[in-house]
Amino acid sequence: MRIVTWKKEMQKLAKECQRKGKSIGFVPTMGYLHEGHVTLVKEARNHNDVVVMSIFVNPLQFGPEEDFEAYPRDPERDKQLAEEAGVDILFMPDAEEMYHHKPAMKMTVSRKTNILCGVNRPGHFDGVVTVLAKLFHLTLPDRAYFGLKDAQQFAVVASLVDDLDFPVELVPVETVREPSGLAVSSRNVNLTKEEKKQAPAIYKGLQKAKELIEQGENNIEVITRSVKEYMEEHMDAEIDYVELLSFPELERIPEPTGTMMIAAAVKFSQTRLIDNIMIKR
Repeated sequence: MRIVTWKKEMQKLAKECQRKGKSIGFVPTMGYLHEGHVTLVKEARNHNDVVVMSIFVNPLQFGPEEDFEAYPRDPERDKQLAEEAGVDILFMPDAEEMYHHKPAMKMTVSRKTNILCGVNRPGHFDGVVTVLAKLFHLTLPDRAYFGLKDAQQFAVVASLVDDLDFPVELVPVETVREPSGLAVSSRNVNLTKEEKKQAPAIYKGLQKAKELIEQGENNIEVITRSVKEYMEEHMDAEIDYVELLSFPELERIPEPTGTMMIAAAVKFSQTRLIDNIMIKR
């Protein structure tokens, strides 16, 4: 595995791969790798000649009161896990390398951000698309792999690729879960022992929505209220939101139909967790 920290070197390596006719699979991450990231690498490994992973905690997508400094980091462990997973090139720039001067322009996301995490995180997705635009130019991937745990991010990135005609195929990968049903996340490390026991209620609550829809329930408010009530009964945490939306449009719908996503965000004492499941009717 080759470790790269400079943008020019990364782009040079990517161009060399292109000249040799080798396909590139790209896995963007913020590090503190876990089973979910390893699954993304395995998917990329199965369909590409070269696998590139980036590890970069992007300051642009953290608000002034969010957990940028507290975001878990373990670069040495990440290097080991990346190599074991089959990464060929590990791109690990620092913030100075990625943003070495004040930008002359700004990327702004105008759709799919006025709901879910976008409501309470103004500017978050602007930071996401900014860093991904840069990373796509630097790694030149044929395919990029994203976990569906953050389905809103996937939908926003799909718009980025479509609107700006990036020549990259986005590959969604199902959420990896612990045996309890809790979605694997770098932020799980910040849960207390008791919160770790309670957190699987997020997924179980979302499954309640799926059951109701499969039973024929058409009232969106009834469905989301049932999810909230289940979570409140089984967790000592603040529910940020529970929403049932069309996917990938991320629009509110009058009744359950088509491809949908039931999503939730929950705030525990030291961290905020998100999860979702897809439903078709």
